[in-house]
Amino acid sequence: MTDREPVSGINAKFLTVAEVASLMRVSKMSVYRMIHAGELEAVRFGRNFRVPETAVDAYLRGAYYDVG
Repeated sequence: MTDREPVSGINAKFLTVAEVASLMRVSKMSVYRMIHAGELEAVRFGRNFRVPETAVDAYLRGAYYDVG
């Protein structure tokens, strides 16, 4: 288990792997790799993964770096 805070609230929006891949402009396999590596938080429903929209936002915020 990780020490991440769980997604709370009824208004939490979950995205499919395909939606995340489209948003991030990467392949679905890249999203699966991020999930399995623990870089991207996800919830498993049966055989499918759903990614909280807040987890995608947090990942992208953490991916920014200052150049220059």
